[in-house]
Amino acid sequence: MGNHILKIASINNVTHDVLRITTDKPEGFDFIPGQAANIAINKSGWLKEERPFSFTNLPANNALEFTIKTYHGQESVTNELLQLKQDDELVLHDVFGAITYKGEGVFIAGGAGITPFISIFRNLKAKNQIGNNMLVFANKTKADIILESEFKNLLGDAFINILSDEQIEGYHHGRVTEEFLKAIITNFNQRFYICGPPPMIKDVEQQLIDLGVDKDLITKELF
Repeated sequence: MGNHILKIASINNVTHDVLRITTDKPEGFDFIPGQAANIAINKSGWLKEERPFSFTNLPANNALEFTIKTYHGQESVTNELLQLKQDDELVLHDVFGAITYKGEGVFIAGGAGITPFISIFRNLKAKNQIGNNMLVFANKTKADIILESEFKNLLGDAFINILSDEQIEGYHHGRVTEEFLKAIITNFNQRFYICGPPPMIKDVEQQLIDLGVDKDLITKELF
């Protein structure tokens, strides 16, 4: 597919540490909801620092969008993104991704692991195919929840949040455990999609297997 130079059209905050960056879209460019691309900043000293970021727009949109968690104070790509402004440039490299929609099921995300699911759910909404999908989102605090209002509108009661560091009425407290999954899920003979930090992926996958989920029904992506 080759590399593409992307010009930033807008950049703003979604949460206290998450950016939404929109760029122009190369002619003929396409992706499947759930996929990501290796992205570099088109600046001296940063061109070789490629990082994977998920597309969060609909494929049919005329612009590309990336929803990116940043880490303040670190000399990192995401911290450098905080310095960018309109008309700065990114370099888009390879497109990849293990998570694509294969049918209704339960989506389980930890932190920035939600980002592959954003385009998937927006695409399902556009096709009027939200169906019986469920989204379980694990974060430290309520302020960390990415696009909470949008997911509530899309999924209603099928959008379930669990917070490890805060106890708030209407939100589950703790971490994703086998007991928690048993309490919120009634059918373990369906598809499961998991995306998040590697330790979480490992733990949740094993919990699902212990609950009787066929390993072939589990799709996962480290984040």
